[in-house]
Amino acid sequence: MKKSELVAERAVDKVLSGVLKRGRLTVDYPSGHQKTYGDKSKAVKITIKSLSLTRLKNPPLFIGESYMDRNLEIDENDLDAFFKLMGQNQADPTSLRLLGKLQKHQPNRKKYQRKQISHHYDIGNDYYKLWLDQSMTYSCAYFHKPSDTLEKAQQQKIDYTLKKLQLKPGQRLLDIGCGWGTLCVQAAKQYKVKALGITLSQEQLAGATRLAEQAGVSDLVSFKLMNYQDLPNDQQFDRVVSVGMYEHVGRGNHAAYFEKLQQLMTDSGVSVLHTITERMDKKASPWIDKYIFPGGHLPTVDSIEALLAQYKFWSIDRENLWQHYALTLDIWRARHQAHQAEIIDMFDERFYRMQDFWLAGSAATFRYGDTGINQFIFTKRKPEFLDWPLNRNYLYD
Repeated sequence: MKKSELVAERAVDKVLSGVLKRGRLTVDYPSGHQKTYGDKSKAVKITIKSLSLTRLKNPPLFIGESYMDRNLEIDENDLDAFFKLMGQNQADPTSLRLLGKLQKHQPNRKKYQRKQISHHYDIGNDYYKLWLDQSMTYSCAYFHKPSDTLEKAQQQKIDYTLKKLQLKPGQRLLDIGCGWGTLCVQAAKQYKVKALGITLSQEQLAGATRLAEQAGVSDLVSFKLMNYQDLPNDQQFDRVVSVGMYEHVGRGNHAAYFEKLQQLMTDSGVSVLHTITERMDKKASPWIDKYIFPGGHLPTVDSIEALLAQYKFWSIDRENLWQHYALTLDIWRARHQAHQAEIIDMFDERFYRMQDFWLAGSAATFRYGDTGINQFIFTKRKPEFLDWPLNRNYLYD
């Protein structure tokens, strides 16, 4: 075994010895050494087939890529336990610097945003149909009880979000990052509003347009392939909703989002922002940035509330639905696994392992890590006392 490989093994050993305090991890190293870290609970076992100082320069990238390439062997059924360990023993970034510097993230600027969105959302509607619910809702569902089906929970999420908007017939609704269009179509059918959904995904645009036609609401609902920043300021909306798009706005760009909302919303306007959040500000995982959501950034609750105040919005309500996203991801992953052969035929095994790794890791971040999913309700101006419900009962009627 090369000296550099032994040096790499010692570096990993030093980091794991310092980081693993809860749970138990057994590692089979390429040298033939086996070491166990952590407490006396049942161990999660992993096998590392090869190590090098070069690949270890970016630990999160090394772990993800090694799993994709089968250089890191973890039984698929043990991924949940592995990520639980990682979530419960989050490493201080200073300890990871023993292995090297983290890779720079992809810049998120307007000229790159359509390509970055396309990377994740334009890989084929047929693929997403395999594991999303029939409504093609690609965001956190809302469960009344854990046994709810995904279809029921996603419908409940749409209903719940629309109630928070306090929609009235004839109003104009803007959906920023409309996905496959279900929320806009439901809003038009149920509340008789005129809705515009915008997306940077060609595949989502096609699916959303087809859905509106099939639902018979094309006279009320339209969809456009465009960046929210390109909406003309004289195009006013009574309600604005964004579900799962704010994560793609990018570090340093969030002020532009609220500035644009100030220009687009009527004085009596109401908005609901549904976004994944982090407890503390930090950069995205380099592996996530490279393979899953290029240019993405998870905001903190504090940063959003600060921008609401800065841009003179009135913050009415906020709710953290982290448990709901963990349950959603559990179901997505089970459905994804059920179609393993089809997905490998569509793409390849490396792609399947990449997505499975991401779904398992995401569920763990909501259960054990610092990740939440928050819905913010805010208005352009402070509503008159009697214009807004006195309590939350209106959400549960």
